[in-house]
Amino acid sequence: MKTFNAKKTSPAKPSCDDIINIFNDPFVIIDRHYQIVASNTAYQNTFQVPSNIEGQYCYKISHNNDSPCSLQGEHCPLETVLRTGKSTSVLHIHNHGGHEEQVQISASPILDEQGEVQYMGETMVAIPQEENDPQLLIGRTPAILRLINMLQRVAPTQSTVFIEGESGVGKDCVANYIHQYSKRSEQPMIVVDCGAIGETLIESELFGYEKGAFTGANKQKMGLIESAHGGTLFIDEIGELSLDLQTKLLRVLESSSIRRIGGTHYFDVDVRIIAATNQDVKKMVKEGTFRQDLYYRLATFPIHVPPLRERKADVPAIAEHFLRKIEDGAQHIPLPSNIVAILSSYDFPGNIRELRNIMERAVILCAGDTISEEHLTIDNHSHENSHQPFSNDYNDVDVQDFPKVTRSQSEKTVRPWSIKPDRETVLKTLANHDGHRLATAQALGISERTLYRYLKKNQS
Repeated sequence: MKTFNAKKTSPAKPSCDDIINIFNDPFVIIDRHYQIVASNTAYQNTFQVPSNIEGQYCYKISHNNDSPCSLQGEHCPLETVLRTGKSTSVLHIHNHGGHEEQVQISASPILDEQGEVQYMGETMVAIPQEENDPQLLIGRTPAILRLINMLQRVAPTQSTVFIEGESGVGKDCVANYIHQYSKRSEQPMIVVDCGAIGETLIESELFGYEKGAFTGANKQKMGLIESAHGGTLFIDEIGELSLDLQTKLLRVLESSSIRRIGGTHYFDVDVRIIAATNQDVKKMVKEGTFRQDLYYRLATFPIHVPPLRERKADVPAIAEHFLRKIEDGAQHIPLPSNIVAILSSYDFPGNIRELRNIMERAVILCAGDTISEEHLTIDNHSHENSHQPFSNDYNDVDVQDFPKVTRSQSEKTVRPWSIKPDRETVLKTLANHDGHRLATAQALGISERTLYRYLKKNQS
C-alpha cells in the first residue's frame, strides 16, 4: 500500500493592502520622495480621495500644493522622520476638494534591511470643528498650529493646565478649547475671575459656606469648586489670589477635597483645574507673593499663548471671523487689501481683544459703506509701545509678508489697495492662473479660504 507524504504549503503572506487596512484610522505610506506608496480604505473614505492615488505627491493630495508643506509654512513630518529616524506628531491643515480641516498626524519610520528609513507610515485623525470654536484658534501660522497641537495632546488627560500669556490673547478661549475636547465636555465648566471678585468675597465664592458661618449667611451656599464637580474649574488671573487662599487651593489640588466656610468636615470633589495669568508668576515666586509649591502643582502642563504680533498672518482670518459675528459685518468680507495691510502692520498691544474692538468700531463708523482707513480707530498712543512702526501712509507699510503681485497683470486685478473684487475679476484671475486657487487668492490680495467661499457662494 502506497503512502503519500502531504507537502506542507505555507499560507500566502498578507499584502501591503491587507496590512494597512487593519488600521481603523486613515493611514498612508509615503516614500522618501513625498510619493504615496499605499493608502488604506479608511483614508480614501474619510478624505474622499480616489483609490488610485499611489505615485502622487502627498502635498498635492493633502494640501493641493505644488511643493512640500515645509515650503508653505507647515512642519513636514516626512522630513522630520527622515532626519531623526524617530516618530513624530504634528497638527496639519489639509485641503480636500476646497474644504480645509485640522488633522492630527502621527508619523513613524519604516526601515529597510540596513536599518535606514525607507518609508514613513502616517496615521491621521481629523479634528472635528465645532461651530463655537474660539476665535483664538483660527489661523494656520506655525505658532497657532503648535498651540493647537499641544492642546489636542493635553485635553483628553486629567492633568492640571497652567495658561500664561499677555492680556487679551484669549486664555479663556484656550481653557474652553481644552474643556471642549476633554472627557469632561458634557459636564460644566465653571469660571472664576480672581481679578473681578473682591478679596473678601473670593473665598466664599470658591469654597461656599454653611448656614450661620458669618453674619448674613442665612442659608448654605455651594461654592464654585463644588459646582464644577465632574467638570472643569477655570481660575482666571490666579496671580490675584492671596497667600492664604493659595494655601487652601493647594490643599484642594493635593487632596481633591474641600470644606465650606463654617463647615466641620471635608468632602471629595472631582474637578479638573485650569489656571491662567498674564503676570510673571516665576518672578512672583521669587518675590514671595506666590507659593512655589502651588506653582509647580499647577504647572503640570504649562501652555504659553502667543501674542497676536507673533502670528500676524492670522490677522485677516481672525478679523473676518469677527465681521461674521458683528451685525452687518459679513458684507465687508473679504476685507480690502489695504485694510489687511494696515491691520497686519500693527502690533496689537491689546491682542485679539483689541482687534475685535477695532473691527466692531469700523463696522459702526463705515455705516454700510466699504471699510476704509479712516474707519480704523487704532490707538496711536498704545502703538507707541508696540514693536514696529505704524503709519497711515501706505508707502510706509511693510508689505513683504503679503501676497506678491506683478505689474504685468491688469490694474483691476492686481491693484493692491482695491475694494472687493467683482465676479468677473475673480473668474478672470482664476483663469489666468489655470484654476490654481492659492495663486489666484494671492493675486487678489485675499485668503484662499475667502476665495473658496466666494466661488461657492457665486456658483453659476
